[in-house]
Amino acid sequence: MISSENRQMAIQLINEAIMAGARQVVACEILGIDPRTLRRWKQQLSVYQEAQDQRKAAAASRVPANKLSEAEKMQIIETCNLPEYKSLPPSQIVPILADKGEYIASESSFYRTLRAVDQVNRRGRTEWPKISTKPKGFSATGSNQVWSWDITYLASTIRGVFYYLYLVEDIFSRKIVGWEIHESESAEYASQLIRKACLAENIHQEGLVLHSDNGSPMKGATMLATLQKLGVVPSFSRPSVSDDNPFSESLFRTLKYTPTYPNQPFKDLAAAREWVHGFAQWYNNEHRHSAIRYVTPNQRHNGEEYAILEQRKRIYDEAKQRNPARWSGAIRNWNRIEEVWLNPPKDVRAEAQKLAMAA
Repeated sequence: MISSENRQMAIQLINEAIMAGARQVVACEILGIDPRTLRRWKQQLSVYQEAQDQRKAAAASRVPANKLSEAEKMQIIETCNLPEYKSLPPSQIVPILADKGEYIASESSFYRTLRAVDQVNRRGRTEWPKISTKPKGFSATGSNQVWSWDITYLASTIRGVFYYLYLVEDIFSRKIVGWEIHESESAEYASQLIRKACLAENIHQEGLVLHSDNGSPMKGATMLATLQKLGVVPSFSRPSVSDDNPFSESLFRTLKYTPTYPNQPFKDLAAAREWVHGFAQWYNNEHRHSAIRYVTPNQRHNGEEYAILEQRKRIYDEAKQRNPARWSGAIRNWNRIEEVWLNPPKDVRAEAQKLAMAA
């Protein structure tokens, strides 16, 4: 069975040979077809092309029955720009017209017509929603490379009065590197805390990244000037997006859901500071964090985790050798977490999900 494309090519080659002076019979013999076959192919091609032309002409002349006329489009535009409707969207205009016993077109036709003349916009004083780009991702492969900080409320015994806990965390080790409690939020308090934390951690080189939310204490002039003086790189979350600052959010949840968190509000600032001091000591020195292979933040921050994790591997290997029947696969993964990301890019997230599924 010869395809229609090959038939058309054969007809074209024979026509070119005839125009060059060759006889049709000879040309057909060279291609191995009968002259009557050639004639039949030409007839079929002619009928096909005629049908194609008729379909194109029919499609070009067909007009949708529900198409709006130019007069109807102008009526929609003029109606939407009347003083009583100019601040309303079509979803409001169409029902109002129906209540008055008028129908011009559907709501979708209103939108389509307005879009064609670039009049689909926010009516009244409502602004378009702002598009905030995701903050730059930062990777930490060691302590004191990327810090995260935020402020949370601690309830007092006076209704409507709160104490403000400023807390800074190293995302690589999860160590609380600095905290303070004050009776108000201010950029001055925040800048003092960062200076003390940098001094305590012996930060003397530029390059430390400090991530925070978009609050006024985080972006105040005093705070930004302090960061610039210390050589600290500021990083900020998108407005109202808590997922951009997950480490601080997670730490605050741990703080407020720990069993020792007081059931009653703090009676004064001293009581709040005393409790948070005890929590920070427990968290840094005793709490085995699930995201860092269940070592304490201080052990990871100071590099003690290497020996701890190697010892765990050795103990598990020995246990498997003593009783291999109890192990259906490899021992528990005690490998060190080498890299921690803040707001990782898509490819890093995809790779992390793939590894998690494989595990």
